[in-house]
Amino acid sequence: MTGAVKRPRLEDVAAAVGVSTASVSLVLRGVAGPSAETRERVLEAAARLGYRADRSASLLARRRTHVLGVPVLLRDAFRTELAEEVQLAADARGYTVALSGITRTHDEQRVVDTLLDLRCEAVLLLAPGLSPAQLAGLGARVPTVVVGRRLPPSGFDVVRVADADGIGQAVDHLVGLGHRAIVHVDGGRAEMAQERREGFTAAMTRHGLEPRVAPGGDSEGAGARSARALLDAGLPTAVVAANDRSALGLLDVFVRAGVRVPGDVSVVGYDDAELSRLEHVRLTTVSQDAPEQARMAVDAALERLDGDRTDVVERVLRPRLVVRGTTAPVQA
Repeated sequence: MTGAVKRPRLEDVAAAVGVSTASVSLVLRGVAGPSAETRERVLEAAARLGYRADRSASLLARRRTHVLGVPVLLRDAFRTELAEEVQLAADARGYTVALSGITRTHDEQRVVDTLLDLRCEAVLLLAPGLSPAQLAGLGARVPTVVVGRRLPPSGFDVVRVADADGIGQAVDHLVGLGHRAIVHVDGGRAEMAQERREGFTAAMTRHGLEPRVAPGGDSEGAGARSARALLDAGLPTAVVAANDRSALGLLDVFVRAGVRVPGDVSVVGYDDAELSRLEHVRLTTVSQDAPEQARMAVDAALERLDGDRTDVVERVLRPRLVVRGTTAPVQA
């Protein structure tokens, strides 16, 4: 009876290169430390020996999973894009991301509980709908980072964009193009809606203009309903939507009604989601810089897991207006 083939071990790779097992582990996990030459030699030896990390044994030995949990609302294009950026940022730091979808039958709290059952070491929540008390309770159990929601950090960290500033940039852009009759289609009950409404009102007041806010939501359907209401009430010369999905609904109804965008009405969105960049859409919108938000969120989680930070932090990014094809000077 022939014996089983012995599986190469971490020690075998270390012996082949002549370095410590700790150095080999750092290289294979992509962690900074070993020199470029050492990295090259370790990777070459691992490939030659056919070494593959025994992840289950490694996790048991360390009592760590190096997994970050991320609930994600899959029908929200921006949050899906943000989740992908979190995955990339975590990969660069040697961590794995467990994504779990929020659905009609699995609400956010249930998804979070599932991720914790899977031994995720930290949870990154993308524009969560949980109450501040629920978030504080979660933060007492596991390092928690709230992304994209304005609220005081209390037992959890916050990474967000200055939404009022972003909406203000949109209003400044439209006023610079000569628009005076500008309507904000708000985000309804979505978490970001209040700050964006406030930002619109403050920007219009700063320009000496009357702020007009129309009820909206965070979906294409909500934007479509708002567009039909605006058509019935009389079109303004410009509309600032609270999010890109709403803006897409506005565009669809306007185009079907024969309204020229931007000839008859300019439209601005918010998020700079992937759909807004499509050539046949070319939506003027406000970028939230998803890659940077993701990097900052991962960093915040790892400062607690691998560092010694215990205090809560709030990190606020400045958004950036991206001008494309749905805005133009007002026509006389």
